[in-house]
Amino acid sequence: MKEVKPSKKPLAIYYAIVLLVLLVAFLVVGPKDLPKVARWLGRTVKKSRRLLNEIKKESGWDELEKEVRDVQHDVKDTVKQGDVSAELREAKKSVQDSAEKFDKDTKSN
Repeated sequence: MKEVKPSKKPLAIYYAIVLLVLLVAFLVVGPKDLPKVARWLGRTVKKSRRLLNEIKKESGWDELEKEVRDVQHDVKDTVKQGDVSAELREAKKSVQDSAEKFDKDTKSN
């Protein structure tokens, strides 16, 4: 399974969106009240994260998430251990070498 690496383009788009939101907030709220709104928004996000973490702990979601990560790690290890393609390539090369040697020996006789 090939691991897909994230592109740097979405990060650039993210910064552009944040800049656009800040610009709109500046125009809508105004420069005078923007710090107040930013503080309120920061507190609200912090409270929301705390509440979400509390809900995760109470519902057992954290344990389930950890368990899923452990199973995923175990599956990846099992796939790596069960990968016999390198052994098959080595066996194929050995058979080809033996066949070439046999051909040379029969041609020389």
